[in-house]
Amino acid sequence: MDVVKFSIRRWGEFIKVSHTVFAMPFGLAAMLLAARGVPEGRVVLGVVICLVGARTAAMAFNRLADWQIDQKNPRTAARSTLVSKTTAYVTMVGGVLALVGGAWVLNPLCLMLSPVAVGIVFFYSLTKRFTWGSHGFLGVALGVAPVGAWLAVRGEWDSWVPMVLGLSVGLWVAGFDLIYALQDREFDQREGLKSFPAQFGEGASLRMAAALHALAVLGLGAVGWMAGLGWRYGVCWAAVCVVLWMERHWSKVEGERWKAFFQANAAVSLLVLGGVLWEIF
Repeated sequence: MDVVKFSIRRWGEFIKVSHTVFAMPFGLAAMLLAARGVPEGRVVLGVVICLVGARTAAMAFNRLADWQIDQKNPRTAARSTLVSKTTAYVTMVGGVLALVGGAWVLNPLCLMLSPVAVGIVFFYSLTKRFTWGSHGFLGVALGVAPVGAWLAVRGEWDSWVPMVLGLSVGLWVAGFDLIYALQDREFDQREGLKSFPAQFGEGASLRMAAALHALAVLGLGAVGWMAGLGWRYGVCWAAVCVVLWMERHWSKVEGERWKAFFQANAAVSLLVLGGVLWEIF
């Protein structure tokens, strides 16, 4: 019988609460840009609920979809011991309800698009079964965050800024996921799972990650120009360039790849949000 003692700490580890730092800042940055400041409390609350709900539901679905696969992988074998499957299903449903509820608080367009958002963030977890381009689908899943946050404020498609920001986020995410996936390259090959590192090797993966990050940096610069942001955002953008350059070197050292994945990319999202905050306030 699948019984695991529940605790908040284990549940938080199961859904990787710490990884919220990747997409959340970009969603908040888009919200601030759309409002040219802080929008009313209802919108802020709705955006935060949607971002947290979408991420929670997506992570729980990912864990459920990969439950048996993760048990075979020494790196992920402990995941199924953190919470029971029942808790995982409840977490997934709760995340979906939070996303839809937050969208209802926002506006009719967000509510109408909420099932699409659920489908996008769930679909990524299935892609390693049939395409080595799964990293790009993860990029799409996180790239919808700033687009959704913009629509939460404006209630309509009225600018290319959120699209370019979402594309930049997607490129950045796909790049760092390539680095992260290097940890499981041999396991993926053995189990017949699809990933870019399993298909093309370490060298090609690192070069592709560098190319994707270069495009992401150009996109983030374009966002600043399109949104009329000034030198303060430019300073933060330059810091992003430095961080991603450092990540490229960390990623070449096997023991440093977790630092490249978490520390560097947490800094990227926070720097972008910091640049927007600095400009607006």
